[in-house]
Amino acid sequence: MRVRTRAMVAAGVALAAVAALGVYLGSREIVGKLPLPSAVRGCVVEADGRVNLNPEQMANAATIAAIGAKRKMPEQAVVVALATAFQESRLENLAGGDRDSVGLFQQRPSQGWGTPEKIRDPRYAADKFYAALKKVKGWEQMRVTDAAQRVQRSAFPEAYEKWADESAVLTRALLGNATGAVACTVGSEPLLRGAAAATALTTGLNLDWGKLQTTVPAEMTGLAVPAASVQTGWRYAHWLVSHAGDNGVKRVSFENLQWTADEGAWHPITDGSANSALVVAEVYAEG
Repeated sequence: MRVRTRAMVAAGVALAAVAALGVYLGSREIVGKLPLPSAVRGCVVEADGRVNLNPEQMANAATIAAIGAKRKMPEQAVVVALATAFQESRLENLAGGDRDSVGLFQQRPSQGWGTPEKIRDPRYAADKFYAALKKVKGWEQMRVTDAAQRVQRSAFPEAYEKWADESAVLTRALLGNATGAVACTVGSEPLLRGAAAATALTTGLNLDWGKLQTTVPAEMTGLAVPAASVQTGWRYAHWLVSHAGDNGVKRVSFENLQWTADEGAWHPITDGSANSALVVAEVYAEG
């Protein structure tokens, strides 16, 4: 009887384990299809497709796109750059890699890309990538993976193509060809607040996009940047949300929509403050 009881208990434990595993795997499948819950720090990009990124990936993607726009590169160049960074580093600024490779694009100092310190600067790394891509004759007519391979000389030349669709979604959003397309949920305790946050945000915006004529909004701590067009406005608005987590951004508004850190989503402006000429970012006040 004791042996039979033990066998029944063991069988029950095994069934419970299998059930728990099924629930776990099922939940992983569901999470990949549903919006990120508000408690999770992350970003969702929706522009004729959907991409989920963590805050670091989102900020790096926004910088890569901005540097491409500042260099007046075609949109396809941004797609190629993002696909390359996806494959090489998953859009994370890595301290190391294969042999002496470092950074977003896993560029190698020994191959003339620059010092490790410079390559770890996302702006520098992106600028060097675009400069190399521009030298590739006919890259505009190539597949994403072929154009990337001409720059990277990877041992896996087809690997970049699998990121082409995600990179196209990010490019549409980050270059302002979609409205309210970047939504991030950030932590409730920002690393920066007040004047320090506003200064860091302004500095980053100018480094990525070039010198902009930003102003200080009335009755709030933050910045306002003129939007020469709707597309330009959404470029800046999406960049500001992408960099919200590391710059203490509380709210971003443009046209008739605003994003808030509390909700992590874009909603219509109903208080009469909608503005199609300015992109406004408010940072958290001193605590």
